[in-house]
Amino acid sequence: MARIDRRDFLLMAGAAPFAGWFLGSPSVAPYDLVIRGATVFDGAGAAGRELDLAIRRDRIAAMARRIRTAGVLEVDGRGLALAPGFVDVHSHADGTLDDDPRLESVIRQGITTVVVGADGSSRVPDRRGRSRMADWFAEVEALQPGANVASMVGLGRVRQVVVGDDDRPATAEELARMVRLVEAALDSGACGASAGLEYTPGAFASLDELVALCRPLARRRLPYSPHQRNEDDRILESVTESLAVGRRAGCPVHIAHLKTQGPRNWPKIDRVLALIDPARGAGRDVTFDRYPYLAYQTGLTNLFPLWSRDGGTEAFLTRLANDTLAARLAEAVEAKVALIGGWDRVLITSVNSADDRGAEGKRMPDIGGPASMYERTVGLLRRSRGGVGMVGFAMSEENLERLLAHRQAMVSSDGGAVAIEGPARRAHPHPRSLGTVPKRLGRYVRERKVLTLPEAIRKMTDRPARRVRLPRRGRVALGWYADLVLFDPAQVADRATFEQPFAYPAGIEAVVVNGRLALHRGERGPESGRAVGPAR
Repeated sequence: MARIDRRDFLLMAGAAPFAGWFLGSPSVAPYDLVIRGATVFDGAGAAGRELDLAIRRDRIAAMARRIRTAGVLEVDGRGLALAPGFVDVHSHADGTLDDDPRLESVIRQGITTVVVGADGSSRVPDRRGRSRMADWFAEVEALQPGANVASMVGLGRVRQVVVGDDDRPATAEELARMVRLVEAALDSGACGASAGLEYTPGAFASLDELVALCRPLARRRLPYSPHQRNEDDRILESVTESLAVGRRAGCPVHIAHLKTQGPRNWPKIDRVLALIDPARGAGRDVTFDRYPYLAYQTGLTNLFPLWSRDGGTEAFLTRLANDTLAARLAEAVEAKVALIGGWDRVLITSVNSADDRGAEGKRMPDIGGPASMYERTVGLLRRSRGGVGMVGFAMSEENLERLLAHRQAMVSSDGGAVAIEGPARRAHPHPRSLGTVPKRLGRYVRERKVLTLPEAIRKMTDRPARRVRLPRRGRVALGWYADLVLFDPAQVADRATFEQPFAYPAGIEAVVVNGRLALHRGERGPESGRAVGPAR
């Protein structure tokens, strides 16, 4: 096997950072890439086996104890784990896709597929009348993303396009149009339907409306994935509603970021799981996901009651300026903050107003302004026209571990795609955008031993890929797409924190997307992601 020089490598791989790391000869090697001696985990839950793995084009072409034929490129995997590329089943990576399609924080965690269109919000349909997910997928392909991109259709977006931002029932004609939009999105590649029932306008949808919009999912066996109507005091009622949608519509249910929020609700975890487990046992298809952190991220407007947000941003800001409503609003906001444990548990992540940039990364008591925390909050929202993000520290470590270990659980980031430099370095993000996968593998597998490595891998690969029916992804198997991650189980760890979020993880050695090296030893390769949809 001949050593290739730098010029030959650049011609073959198109990526200067990798020159000198690999051996091979393009004139004699039938494989494009061979990974040698890694402990291979198939994604289906089996124990790891030490194997060589070969890739031709975008598929896994060979696996054996020893592959004697060379690859154009070769990677030494000895002492490392090789798994299917991780599938983030609830991602907001589409938020920066146009500005930075490399998806740095996604790839650097070993995530090779993101499922976007979460929480009832998707790029399709839009107000121009575009309803085909395939049209947006064409735009994604043109961006040449770093990772594969799948998308749900957002039911909140559907409602906004047809009904608007007002709290009123859809007419029969409007409901029929909404169903047609859902059908069109599913026909052209959407992999499920999401709902944001704590946000406007999705929160204004009735149970009957949700059932009607989810019926098109049934024959396709695609999931309804709700951000539930409430995740704290009314969590039991919300889970009951989510299950009712699936039962009446005849579709699978995948609950987004399941949690019991606020100390007084932590004991409800047993009753929550008592609702989910019998539903699964009765033959209904119910799963959920969760990120491995004790804080959620949302908009600061979510501290305010739903009625105050009726009609959209301008109507909300008008109510904030109404002195006759101030006492009522302040009482509701203070009650919400008390539920999670106080104002010191609210951290500002982003603002639209340049005057308030100094607030990003600070907890509310540490931000200058009026002595009243409510007035301080209103000031931030007014100056940013409602565009303020927050993190709320409200969950229990014990409950988190139980949810991560549950047999129906998957892992999601619920985060965006960010970078430590460039256009995707924005504001002060939740560390889950950079550390979800390594935190799961480092803290909860290696340190806490909440679950085994094969099971943790399965919950981040085969399970989510099957949930949204992505064909030939999520496992290491012959003929399947070569989406792979090579990592060090002894060293993998998250480095991003709530105080210093802009840090990439440790222990992710190489990432392969559709057969091409996207990352090796910290250096990025060419973008090779695709827009992907469910099996027909």
